[in-house]
Amino acid sequence: MAKVYKQVPFAAIVPSPQTENEGMVTGNWRYLRPVVDKEQCTECKTCYIYCPDACVNYSKDDGINFNLKYCKGCGICSNVCPVGAINRVPELDFDE
Repeated sequence: MAKVYKQVPFAAIVPSPQTENEGMVTGNWRYLRPVVDKEQCTECKTCYIYCPDACVNYSKDDGINFNLKYCKGCGICSNVCPVGAINRVPELDFDE
């Protein structure tokens, strides 16, 4: 029986994913959730730059938000916030 190999794309360049991979949801690990105080936030986007999982979203209408589906709760965003607008709240304080 002959083995079937997948053909490697030119220069081993793999296209970026076009959909979410449900097997890679990592928000379940979190026990402290980042919460933004919108009045205190200056929208400097430092948290956006430092987030290792790219969970920080910014829009002109809503300001800073977090994609909690992938946020692991590492706390880097709250540590680098220059004005202290991001607090870490225990997950059990939320109804969801």
